[in-house]
Amino acid sequence: MPRHFLVGRFAHASDALAAVRRMRGQGFRIYDIHAPHPVHGLDEAMGLRRSRIPVVTALAGLMGLASALALQFYCAVLDWPLNVGGKPPNSTLAFVPIAFELTVLCAGLTAAGAFLLTSSLFPGASAGVIAQGATEDVFTVVLRKRDATFDAGEARRLLLQSGAFEVKEMEVAA
Repeated sequence: MPRHFLVGRFAHASDALAAVRRMRGQGFRIYDIHAPHPVHGLDEAMGLRRSRIPVVTALAGLMGLASALALQFYCAVLDWPLNVGGKPPNSTLAFVPIAFELTVLCAGLTAAGAFLLTSSLFPGASAGVIAQGATEDVFTVVLRKRDATFDAGEARRLLLQSGAFEVKEMEVAA
């Protein structure tokens, strides 16, 4: 089933930002924005919530730290205690390098996996809607036409009033 989109192209970031604010103010939901560089304030204007990737990364790092310390403690104290130069079996300072490495490994792999998953960049994902020149010198605001209540004429009018130099409808196979 094909998906229908309305794509407005803008020459300046300020016009695209104003269009996003105006469209959201009129009740339209922004599907995506394509920009050649980061635009300050765009995420707030789109109504995006903060990412949970830092929390997931911190939890994975703590889990890696706990598992490294538990494994080393089990091996050195419970399973095969060795008397090396009269040092106690639970020599926590000796556990620090491996605990650090496993913390970084678990946190890094989880952050990369969470990013790919939340960005829908996993294998087999469908390509996004990108208008011609969207990542070179043009800013695009993409609206998805999901239901019969979507007023394409009003959306087109608002995009043009906000400074779009072109507004076109696109159909993408799902």
